[in-house]
Amino acid sequence: MTPPLTRRAFHLGAAASALSAWSPAVALGRQEPSPVRVAVIGPGKRGMNLMRNAFLGGGFQVTAVCDVDANRLAAAKALAEERQPGTECFATTRHEEAMDRADVDAVVIATPDHWHAHQILDAAARGKHIYCEKPLTLTLREAQLAIPAVRKAGVVFQTGSQQRTEFSQRFVTACEMVRNGRLGDILTVHVGVGDPAVACDLPAEELEPGLDWDRWLGPAPARPYHSDLSPRGVHGHYPSWRRYWEYAGGGLADMGAHHFDIAMWGLRRDGSGPTQVHPPSVHGARTGASVVFDDGVRMVHGGMSGTTFIGTQGVLPVDRGRIDASPASILEDPLPEDAERLPRHPSHAQDWLQAIRGEGPTTCPVEVGAGSVAICHLLNLTYRLGRPLTWDPDRWEFPDDAEANALLDYERREGYELPGS
Repeated sequence: MTPPLTRRAFHLGAAASALSAWSPAVALGRQEPSPVRVAVIGPGKRGMNLMRNAFLGGGFQVTAVCDVDANRLAAAKALAEERQPGTECFATTRHEEAMDRADVDAVVIATPDHWHAHQILDAAARGKHIYCEKPLTLTLREAQLAIPAVRKAGVVFQTGSQQRTEFSQRFVTACEMVRNGRLGDILTVHVGVGDPAVACDLPAEELEPGLDWDRWLGPAPARPYHSDLSPRGVHGHYPSWRRYWEYAGGGLADMGAHHFDIAMWGLRRDGSGPTQVHPPSVHGARTGASVVFDDGVRMVHGGMSGTTFIGTQGVLPVDRGRIDASPASILEDPLPEDAERLPRHPSHAQDWLQAIRGEGPTTCPVEVGAGSVAICHLLNLTYRLGRPLTWDPDRWEFPDDAEANALLDYERREGYELPGS
């Protein structure tokens, strides 16, 4: 059982783990800090974007790449060596081999969601700092297990919830307005994202040469290859494995992990969770499910794109391309000097780097990622079961509900059990 986390312990723990990675020579100002040597696990479209825009330079050095597709693996290795002249980049189809290397200090996990927990636990066991893309895990049980594993390892963790640091600071501004009472008491937060997950029913296709399909499936159920799940060759689009609950949480979790994360941040709910989960009022609807916290605040899946805070004194919608408010004075009137302020960072990767070097905790540590993805998983389960659920956020279980508790995790294929299980 994961113990409740106080806000003070949350920040102190993150700071302590960051300080453990700080070079004493750097602290004394004797030398420039060495680059943080990174293994990129899963250089598909997202992983390659992260390499190009964040981890090939700027205080990082990519020393290893890992992918189960030979074409994508070769492309990632070539990119790393082209952008880092004189550096040989190790390439492997097994993430454990990359994580075992002495020239890897940290890992960037950009694999499909059903692999995240395995790679988080493996990296933590090896003492590697971790940057893991959202949604943090595939299941509620995985999210629960990630927290103590990372805490025990004392590594610096960053969830890829970039909306807390990037996108013109709109989300930071919105959450500051909510936290400082500009909307009065918050009643409801609407989150407009995609549909819940569905079962995978894709037909069989001829296997892509050079792809280790069994390894791509990993712990997920055995099924024939389809290029919608692992596209052929080096591709420039996001594959549709995100739709299917065997591998991900649907559009609800894909963008929901971002926008419910902003809702949690604005409501000061990091490290906590709701107590009630409700299906939509219309049977079979794909939006309208909600979670309710112990103070009565409700988060609803549905509405305009992004996160919309609704309070007793106004409404504030925010998305990547816009921020608005009614009345307009919510945003137009400056906050007082003593207002609560949130950290502003120009880059999510640099925020992680600074924490590794001992300059404070990350913005999105494991507790944040686990709490935000839990909202998405709870909503997916109420759609799947079609009934209300009671949730205990401290014990990470549904009290006296065997049917729901059976869906906290799933039966993994032999040879792909969770590390440490």
